[in-house]
Amino acid sequence: MDVETLLHMKGGLGETSYARNSSIQKKFTDGVKHVVIDAAIDAYLSETPRCFRMADLGCSSGANALSLIGDIVNAIDERCNEKTRQVPQFMVFLNDLPGNDFNSVFISFSDFGSRLKNIRRRDEFHSVFMAAVPGSFYGRLFPSNSLHFIHSCHSLHWLSQVPPGIFNEEGKSMNSRKIYISKTSPPAIAKAYQQQFQKDFGSFLKSRSEELVSEGRMALIMSGRDAKEPCNKMTTLLWELLARSLSIMVAQGEIEGEDLELYNAPFYAPSLREIEDEVVREGSFTVEDLKIFKDKVGSGDAKKDGAALAMAIRAIQESMLCHHIGREAIDRLFHIYSELLSEVMQQEEIMAVYAIVVLRRSLRVRKH
Repeated sequence: MDVETLLHMKGGLGETSYARNSSIQKKFTDGVKHVVIDAAIDAYLSETPRCFRMADLGCSSGANALSLIGDIVNAIDERCNEKTRQVPQFMVFLNDLPGNDFNSVFISFSDFGSRLKNIRRRDEFHSVFMAAVPGSFYGRLFPSNSLHFIHSCHSLHWLSQVPPGIFNEEGKSMNSRKIYISKTSPPAIAKAYQQQFQKDFGSFLKSRSEELVSEGRMALIMSGRDAKEPCNKMTTLLWELLARSLSIMVAQGEIEGEDLELYNAPFYAPSLREIEDEVVREGSFTVEDLKIFKDKVGSGDAKKDGAALAMAIRAIQESMLCHHIGREAIDRLFHIYSELLSEVMQQEEIMAVYAIVVLRRSLRVRKH
Protein backbone atom coordinates (compact mmCIF):
# COMPACT_ATOMS: atom_id res chain seq x y z
CA MET A 1 0.00 0.00 0.00
CA ASP A 2 1.37 3.40 -1.02
CA VAL A 3 0.67 5.46 2.10
CA GLU A 4 1.90 8.74 0.65
CA THR A 5 -0.53 8.42 -2.26
CA LEU A 6 -3.51 7.31 -0.18
CA LEU A 7 -3.09 9.28 3.04
CA HIS A 8 -4.55 12.75 2.74
CA MET A 9 -7.18 14.74 4.59
CA LYS A 10 -10.51 14.87 2.82
CA GLY A 11 -10.61 18.12 0.88
CA GLY A 12 -13.38 20.49 -0.11
CA LEU A 13 -15.99 21.95 2.22
CA GLY A 14 -18.40 19.01 2.46
CA GLU A 15 -19.85 17.61 5.67
CA THR A 16 -17.09 14.98 5.97
CA SER A 17 -14.20 17.21 4.86
CA TYR A 18 -11.22 18.01 7.06
CA ALA A 19 -12.06 21.72 6.83
CA ARG A 20 -15.40 21.02 8.53
CA ASN A 21 -14.05 18.48 11.03
CA SER A 22 -10.76 19.83 12.36
CA SER A 23 -12.04 21.74 15.39
CA ILE A 24 -10.64 19.09 17.75
CA GLN A 25 -7.12 19.58 16.36
CA LYS A 26 -7.52 23.36 16.56
CA LYS A 27 -8.61 23.17 20.21
CA PHE A 28 -5.45 21.34 21.20
CA THR A 29 -3.22 23.53 19.02
CA ASP A 30 -4.68 26.65 20.64
CA GLY A 31 -3.80 25.20 24.04
CA VAL A 32 -0.08 25.05 23.23
CA LYS A 33 0.37 27.57 20.44
CA HIS A 34 2.26 29.92 22.75
CA VAL A 35 5.14 27.42 22.63
CA VAL A 36 5.19 27.58 18.82
CA ILE A 37 4.90 31.37 18.77
CA ASP A 38 7.72 31.81 21.30
CA ALA A 39 9.97 29.52 19.23
CA ALA A 40 9.22 31.58 16.10
CA ILE A 41 10.07 34.81 17.92
CA ASP A 42 13.36 33.30 19.12
CA ALA A 43 14.17 32.24 15.56
CA TYR A 44 13.50 35.76 14.31
CA LEU A 45 15.56 37.44 17.05
CA SER A 46 18.52 35.14 16.40
CA GLU A 47 19.10 36.78 13.02
CA THR A 48 16.50 39.58 12.59
CA PRO A 49 16.31 38.98 8.82
CA ARG A 50 14.62 41.43 6.47
CA CYS A 51 12.61 38.47 5.13
CA PHE A 52 11.60 35.85 7.69
CA ARG A 53 11.17 32.49 5.95
CA MET A 54 9.10 29.80 7.63
CA ALA A 55 7.40 26.56 6.67
CA ASP A 56 4.31 24.73 7.90
CA LEU A 57 4.91 21.02 7.31
CA GLY A 58 1.71 19.00 7.03
CA CYS A 59 -0.41 22.13 6.70
CA SER A 60 -3.52 20.22 5.55
CA SER A 61 -6.53 22.31 4.44
CA GLY A 62 -9.24 24.49 5.87
CA ALA A 63 -9.10 27.40 8.32
CA ASN A 64 -6.54 25.75 10.62
CA ALA A 65 -3.83 26.03 7.96
CA LEU A 66 -3.49 29.83 8.24
CA SER A 67 -4.59 30.45 11.83
CA LEU A 68 -1.26 29.74 13.55
CA ILE A 69 0.70 31.50 10.82
CA GLY A 70 -1.34 34.64 11.48
CA ASP A 71 -0.58 34.40 15.19
CA ILE A 72 3.16 34.10 14.46
CA VAL A 73 3.16 37.11 12.13
CA ASN A 74 1.23 39.20 14.66
CA ALA A 75 3.56 38.20 17.49
CA ILE A 76 6.72 39.15 15.55
CA ASP A 77 5.06 42.44 14.59
CA GLU A 78 4.43 43.21 18.26
CA ARG A 79 8.01 42.35 19.20
CA CYS A 80 9.34 44.64 16.44
CA ASN A 81 7.09 47.39 17.73
CA GLU A 82 8.49 46.95 21.25
CA LYS A 83 12.06 47.16 19.96
CA THR A 84 11.28 49.89 17.39
CA ARG A 85 12.42 47.66 14.54
CA GLN A 86 11.05 47.53 11.04
CA VAL A 87 8.66 44.62 10.56
CA PRO A 88 10.17 41.97 8.26
CA GLN A 89 8.56 40.55 5.21
CA PHE A 90 7.34 36.98 5.62
CA MET A 91 7.76 34.12 3.17
CA VAL A 92 5.54 31.22 4.19
CA PHE A 93 5.79 27.78 2.62
CA LEU A 94 2.82 25.46 3.03
CA ASN A 95 3.74 21.81 2.70
CA ASP A 96 1.69 18.64 2.54
CA LEU A 97 1.43 15.55 0.37
CA PRO A 98 0.52 16.19 -3.29
CA GLY A 99 -3.06 14.99 -2.74
CA ASN A 100 -3.75 17.79 -0.24
CA ASP A 101 -6.45 20.36 -1.05
CA PHE A 102 -4.17 23.40 -1.30
CA ASN A 103 -6.88 25.34 -3.17
CA SER A 104 -9.03 25.61 -0.04
CA VAL A 105 -6.09 27.24 1.74
CA PHE A 106 -5.33 29.81 -0.94
CA ILE A 107 -8.99 30.72 -1.39
CA SER A 108 -8.93 32.07 2.18
CA PHE A 109 -5.64 33.96 1.73
CA SER A 110 -7.23 37.32 0.83
CA ASP A 111 -9.23 37.36 4.08
CA PHE A 112 -6.09 36.35 5.96
CA GLY A 113 -4.15 39.27 4.49
CA SER A 114 -6.90 41.74 5.27
CA ARG A 115 -6.91 40.75 8.93
CA LEU A 116 -3.17 41.33 9.18
CA LYS A 117 -3.37 44.78 7.60
CA ASN A 118 -5.90 45.80 10.23
CA ILE A 119 -3.26 45.48 12.95
CA ARG A 120 -0.52 47.39 11.14
CA ARG A 121 1.54 49.74 13.28
CA ARG A 122 1.62 53.33 12.12
CA ASP A 123 2.27 53.42 8.38
CA GLU A 124 3.64 49.89 8.06
CA PHE A 125 1.76 46.73 7.20
CA HIS A 126 2.75 43.14 6.84
CA SER A 127 3.96 41.75 3.58
CA VAL A 128 3.18 38.05 3.70
CA PHE A 129 3.91 35.87 0.68
CA MET A 130 2.85 32.26 0.42
CA ALA A 131 3.66 29.24 -1.72
CA ALA A 132 2.66 25.59 -1.72
CA VAL A 133 5.37 22.94 -1.58
CA PRO A 134 3.85 19.50 -2.22
CA GLY A 135 5.90 16.50 -1.16
CA SER A 136 6.79 14.23 1.75
CA PHE A 137 8.50 15.90 4.70
CA TYR A 138 10.49 12.71 5.22
CA GLY A 139 12.79 13.98 2.47
CA ARG A 140 14.25 17.30 1.33
CA LEU A 141 11.79 20.05 0.39
CA PHE A 142 13.78 23.32 0.45
CA PRO A 143 17.23 24.65 -0.51
CA SER A 144 20.06 24.46 2.01
CA ASN A 145 20.10 27.13 4.75
CA SER A 146 16.93 28.72 3.43
CA LEU A 147 14.52 28.66 6.41
CA HIS A 148 14.50 30.42 9.76
CA PHE A 149 11.59 28.57 11.34
CA ILE A 150 9.63 25.36 10.79
CA HIS A 151 6.53 24.16 12.55
CA SER A 152 4.44 21.04 12.19
CA CYS A 153 1.18 20.30 13.99
CA HIS A 154 -0.65 16.96 14.08
CA SER A 155 1.40 15.41 11.28
CA LEU A 156 4.57 13.69 12.45
CA HIS A 157 2.73 10.80 14.06
CA TRP A 158 1.84 9.66 10.52
CA LEU A 159 4.50 7.28 9.27
CA SER A 160 5.81 7.20 5.70
CA GLN A 161 4.60 3.61 5.37
CA VAL A 162 3.01 0.74 7.25
CA PRO A 163 5.98 -0.90 9.02
CA PRO A 164 7.17 -3.79 6.82
CA GLY A 165 8.16 -5.69 9.98
CA ILE A 166 4.54 -6.48 10.83
CA PHE A 167 4.30 -8.88 7.86
CA ASN A 168 5.56 -12.46 7.74
CA GLU A 169 7.47 -14.09 4.88
CA GLU A 170 4.20 -14.74 3.04
CA GLY A 171 3.30 -11.06 3.19
CA LYS A 172 0.50 -11.56 5.72
CA SER A 173 0.10 -9.39 8.81
CA MET A 174 1.19 -10.99 12.08
CA ASN A 175 -1.20 -8.59 13.84
CA SER A 176 -4.34 -10.62 13.11
CA ARG A 177 -7.62 -8.69 13.17
CA LYS A 178 -5.91 -5.64 14.61
CA ILE A 179 -5.09 -2.42 12.79
CA TYR A 180 -2.55 -1.05 15.29
CA ILE A 181 -0.54 -2.13 18.35
CA SER A 182 -2.77 -3.83 20.92
CA LYS A 183 -2.39 -5.86 24.12
CA THR A 184 -2.77 -9.07 22.12
CA SER A 185 -0.26 -8.08 19.43
CA PRO A 186 2.99 -10.08 19.24
CA PRO A 187 6.04 -8.15 20.57
CA ALA A 188 7.34 -7.90 16.98
CA ILE A 189 4.48 -5.54 16.10
CA ALA A 190 5.41 -2.84 18.61
CA LYS A 191 9.07 -3.21 17.66
CA ALA A 192 8.29 -2.81 13.96
CA TYR A 193 6.31 0.38 14.61
CA GLN A 194 9.06 1.79 16.81
CA GLN A 195 11.72 1.07 14.19
CA GLN A 196 9.66 2.73 11.47
CA PHE A 197 9.25 5.83 13.64
CA GLN A 198 13.00 5.96 14.29
CA LYS A 199 13.74 5.70 10.58
CA ASP A 200 11.16 8.32 9.58
CA PHE A 201 11.89 10.81 12.34
CA GLY A 202 15.62 10.49 11.72
CA SER A 203 15.06 11.25 8.02
CA PHE A 204 12.87 14.21 8.95
CA LEU A 205 15.54 15.67 11.25
CA LYS A 206 18.33 15.16 8.74
CA SER A 207 16.38 16.91 5.97
CA ARG A 208 15.38 19.84 8.18
CA SER A 209 18.94 20.28 9.47
CA GLU A 210 20.05 20.99 5.90
CA GLU A 211 17.23 23.45 5.26
CA LEU A 212 17.39 25.55 8.45
CA VAL A 213 19.90 28.33 8.99
CA SER A 214 22.21 28.11 12.01
CA GLU A 215 20.21 28.88 15.16
CA GLY A 216 16.97 28.23 13.25
CA ARG A 217 14.12 26.68 15.25
CA MET A 218 11.56 23.93 14.84
CA ALA A 219 8.36 23.56 16.88
CA LEU A 220 6.59 20.21 16.55
CA ILE A 221 3.27 19.02 17.93
CA MET A 222 2.46 15.34 17.44
CA SER A 223 0.51 12.58 19.12
CA GLY A 224 2.64 11.19 21.91
CA ARG A 225 2.46 9.11 25.04
CA ASP A 226 3.52 9.44 28.66
CA ALA A 227 3.98 5.70 29.16
CA LYS A 228 7.06 3.62 28.43
CA GLU A 229 5.23 0.87 26.55
CA PRO A 230 3.72 1.61 23.11
CA CYS A 231 0.53 -0.23 24.05
CA ASN A 232 -1.34 1.98 26.48
CA LYS A 233 -4.98 2.92 26.49
CA MET A 234 -4.65 6.62 25.69
CA THR A 235 -2.78 5.96 22.44
CA THR A 236 -4.52 2.77 21.24
CA LEU A 237 -8.19 3.18 22.24
CA LEU A 238 -9.35 4.97 19.07
CA TRP A 239 -7.65 2.36 16.87
CA GLU A 240 -9.10 -0.53 18.89
CA LEU A 241 -12.61 0.87 18.50
CA LEU A 242 -12.08 1.35 14.76
CA ALA A 243 -10.87 -2.27 14.49
CA ARG A 244 -13.96 -3.39 16.44
CA SER A 245 -16.18 -1.43 14.04
CA LEU A 246 -14.59 -3.21 11.08
CA SER A 247 -14.99 -6.58 12.85
CA ILE A 248 -18.70 -5.91 13.34
CA MET A 249 -19.09 -5.29 9.63
CA VAL A 250 -17.18 -8.50 8.85
CA ALA A 251 -19.43 -10.46 11.22
CA GLN A 252 -22.51 -9.00 9.54
CA GLY A 253 -21.20 -9.85 6.07
CA GLU A 254 -20.93 -6.21 5.01
CA ILE A 255 -17.21 -6.41 4.20
CA GLU A 256 -14.77 -9.27 3.72
CA GLY A 257 -12.53 -10.49 6.52
CA GLU A 258 -9.57 -9.98 4.23
CA ASP A 259 -10.30 -6.24 4.20
CA LEU A 260 -9.66 -6.09 7.93
CA GLU A 261 -6.49 -8.16 7.61
CA LEU A 262 -5.04 -5.85 4.97
CA TYR A 263 -5.65 -2.52 6.71
CA ASN A 264 -2.95 -1.32 9.12
CA ALA A 265 -2.60 2.20 10.51
CA PRO A 266 0.60 4.06 9.48
CA PHE A 267 0.67 5.81 12.86
CA TYR A 268 2.96 5.97 15.88
CA ALA A 269 2.70 7.97 19.11
CA PRO A 270 6.26 8.20 20.48
CA SER A 271 7.36 8.74 24.07
CA LEU A 272 9.48 11.75 24.97
CA ARG A 273 12.45 9.43 25.45
CA GLU A 274 12.08 8.06 21.91
CA ILE A 275 11.94 11.58 20.49
CA GLU A 276 14.96 12.75 22.46
CA ASP A 277 16.98 9.62 21.59
CA GLU A 278 16.45 10.23 17.88
CA VAL A 279 17.37 13.92 18.18
CA VAL A 280 20.62 12.97 19.93
CA ARG A 281 21.35 10.21 17.41
CA GLU A 282 20.87 12.52 14.41
CA GLY A 283 23.04 15.16 16.07
CA SER A 284 22.00 18.41 14.37
CA PHE A 285 19.67 19.90 16.98
CA THR A 286 19.58 20.97 20.60
CA VAL A 287 16.38 20.29 22.53
CA GLU A 288 14.98 23.55 23.93
CA ASP A 289 11.62 22.21 25.10
CA LEU A 290 10.17 18.70 25.32
CA LYS A 291 7.00 17.91 27.21
CA ILE A 292 3.66 16.11 27.17
CA PHE A 293 0.37 17.98 26.90
CA LYS A 294 -2.89 16.22 27.81
CA ASP A 295 -6.44 17.41 27.47
CA LYS A 296 -9.92 15.94 27.58
CA VAL A 297 -11.64 15.24 24.27
CA GLY A 298 -15.25 16.40 24.11
CA SER A 299 -17.76 18.61 25.89
CA GLY A 300 -19.47 16.09 28.16
CA ASP A 301 -22.28 15.22 25.74
CA ALA A 302 -21.26 11.63 24.89
CA LYS A 303 -23.47 11.24 21.83
CA LYS A 304 -22.48 14.56 20.31
CA ASP A 305 -18.81 14.09 21.19
CA GLY A 306 -18.72 10.55 19.78
CA ALA A 307 -20.18 11.75 16.49
CA ALA A 308 -17.72 14.68 16.30
CA LEU A 309 -14.71 12.49 17.06
CA ALA A 310 -15.81 9.89 14.50
CA MET A 311 -16.11 12.61 11.84
CA ALA A 312 -12.65 13.94 12.72
CA ILE A 313 -11.12 10.48 12.31
CA ARG A 314 -13.09 9.95 9.09
CA ALA A 315 -11.75 13.16 7.56
CA ILE A 316 -8.22 11.83 8.07
CA GLN A 317 -8.61 8.10 7.39
CA GLU A 318 -11.35 7.91 4.76
CA SER A 319 -8.98 7.89 1.80
CA MET A 320 -7.06 4.87 3.12
CA LEU A 321 -10.12 2.97 4.29
CA CYS A 322 -11.86 3.44 0.94
CA HIS A 323 -8.90 1.71 -0.69
CA HIS A 324 -9.59 -1.39 1.41
CA ILE A 325 -13.34 -1.62 1.99
CA GLY A 326 -14.79 0.51 -0.81
CA ARG A 327 -16.49 3.87 -0.64
CA GLU A 328 -19.96 2.34 -0.28
CA ALA A 329 -19.09 0.91 3.16
CA ILE A 330 -17.68 4.11 4.66
CA ASP A 331 -20.93 5.64 5.94
CA ARG A 332 -21.88 2.42 7.71
CA LEU A 333 -18.41 2.01 9.22
CA PHE A 334 -18.34 5.45 10.78
CA HIS A 335 -21.92 5.14 12.01
CA ILE A 336 -20.85 2.07 13.99
CA TYR A 337 -17.65 3.81 15.09
CA SER A 338 -19.59 6.85 16.31
CA GLU A 339 -21.85 4.62 18.42
CA LEU A 340 -18.91 2.77 19.97
CA LEU A 341 -17.16 6.04 20.78
CA SER A 342 -20.31 7.42 22.40
CA GLU A 343 -20.67 4.28 24.53
CA VAL A 344 -17.12 4.65 25.80
CA MET A 345 -17.46 8.39 26.38
CA GLN A 346 -20.56 7.83 28.51
CA GLN A 347 -18.45 5.73 30.86
CA GLU A 348 -15.09 7.51 30.88
CA GLU A 349 -13.14 10.48 29.62
CA ILE A 350 -11.05 10.13 26.48
CA MET A 351 -7.80 12.03 26.76
CA ALA A 352 -5.68 13.33 23.90
CA VAL A 353 -1.94 13.16 24.53
CA TYR A 354 0.49 15.29 22.53
CA ALA A 355 4.25 15.68 22.53
CA ILE A 356 5.48 19.28 22.30
CA VAL A 357 9.00 19.61 20.89
CA VAL A 358 11.12 22.72 20.30
CA LEU A 359 14.51 22.22 18.63
CA ARG A 360 17.29 24.66 17.79
CA ARG A 361 19.62 24.05 14.87
CA SER A 362 22.94 23.37 16.55
CA LEU A 363 26.16 25.09 15.52
CA ARG A 364 28.23 22.00 16.19
CA VAL A 365 29.33 19.65 13.44
CA ARG A 366 26.74 17.04 12.57
CA LYS A 367 27.45 13.34 12.62
CA HIS A 368 26.25 12.62 9.09
